[in-house]
Amino acid sequence: MKGIKTVYICSECEYESPKWLGKCPRCNSWNTLVEDVVETSSVASVAARTATLRMGESHAAPFSDLSMPDYIRSRTGLFELDRVLGGGLVTGSVVLLSGEPGIGKSTLLLQICDTLGANKTVLYVSGEESRGQLKLRAERLMVKGDRLYILTETNIESILSEAKKIKPDVIIADSVQTMYSDKITSAPGSISNVKEVAMSFIAKAKSEGVSIILVGHVNKEGGIAGPKVLEHMVDAVLNFEGDKRQSYRIIRANKNRYGSTNEIGVFEMTDSGLREVPNPSEMLLADRPTDISGNCAVCTMEGTRPLVAEIQALVTPTSFPAPRRTSNGIDYNRTYLILAVLEKRLGLKFSSHDVYLNVIGGMRIDEPASDLGIALALISSLTDRIIPDDLIAIGELGLAGECRGVANVEQRVREAARLGFTRAVIPTHNLQSCSDIKGIQLIPAKNVYDILKFLKPTTKDQ
Repeated sequence: MKGIKTVYICSECEYESPKWLGKCPRCNSWNTLVEDVVETSSVASVAARTATLRMGESHAAPFSDLSMPDYIRSRTGLFELDRVLGGGLVTGSVVLLSGEPGIGKSTLLLQICDTLGANKTVLYVSGEESRGQLKLRAERLMVKGDRLYILTETNIESILSEAKKIKPDVIIADSVQTMYSDKITSAPGSISNVKEVAMSFIAKAKSEGVSIILVGHVNKEGGIAGPKVLEHMVDAVLNFEGDKRQSYRIIRANKNRYGSTNEIGVFEMTDSGLREVPNPSEMLLADRPTDISGNCAVCTMEGTRPLVAEIQALVTPTSFPAPRRTSNGIDYNRTYLILAVLEKRLGLKFSSHDVYLNVIGGMRIDEPASDLGIALALISSLTDRIIPDDLIAIGELGLAGECRGVANVEQRVREAARLGFTRAVIPTHNLQSCSDIKGIQLIPAKNVYDILKFLKPTTKDQ
């Protein structure tokens, strides 16, 4: 067809190629070129497209004359979500919420419509469900929605036209990959369509002060489907994580222009929707076994919130020349590093054993403050010696076997004391900052040799 051509566009940098390439010549990414059908634009169509992307105020204004809205943030009704957003939904912001299919994205957004609809007009645009399906879900979640409007549409021009009539304060689009623009000839979900739809929503948000939440699908690698520029255009990128076979869900902020990216929100999926978990530490330690080797508690920081998690290790002899290493919730390379330190400094023969590490509850621990707890769990499982149930380990392990200081140790120790731990192993460097904490015994550890004295024999050894 005249004016139509097939190109291959890189999802990372949007490099266009007339033929498929395994490696993008611009950004050097592998297997990122996706087939797309584009229309050769005339001068008139380019001008029309540029007009839709303008954000209204094209004249410069002195910084001193700028004003901030009276209600810059709106509460969503879910404190855990507000925590991740930085205190609430910012007026005129665009938030991208991504996650695997069936993780609970649509359920979460329909739940917050109940609170937002109490004093704001909300337009919920669905490109995946019918009105009857949304009504059925809303009744299960007990969503009243007095000022909630439902629109089942995938054409962005029709969506913006309807929004112009309703004049909503909040627009929820589920999902951005199902929507398309008349200006793009390729199929919905293509790089060109996703970019055009997102830019149209962003222009609406910035020019009229409408808060917009976009739902984004993920690809098989776990990244957000569509161009990488989509994540750069929006104000916040939230990732909904969790195992669908378990009931707990976690929201993380990968990007947030109006708040911290270190905060997390914890939810539990129930029959009546998502329920907030205000105290995740108690949840993670609820079914913790006692008097079992290979089990140690650690305290990690997620933003400003200390979380006590349980690390389990299983070390078993193997007859194969290459022992197996499996870590769930702990960085794979970090596991090898700690194993190498223990084998070199303590002479423990992990090289003839399979090693399995797991963080209970689906949590993922990335910071090095959990090194001492991981090391204790590994030594405990290898030697079959029990770590006392009232003991928690906090500290980073160096390559020389030394215990190095960590940040926010006072908050970690206070959280451990609140949960009933009576002893805390911390680096010697951090001992002074926690001296005034009551109800817990602080045990300084200078190196990896100091932690061996906390292991006690099992019942069969006594």
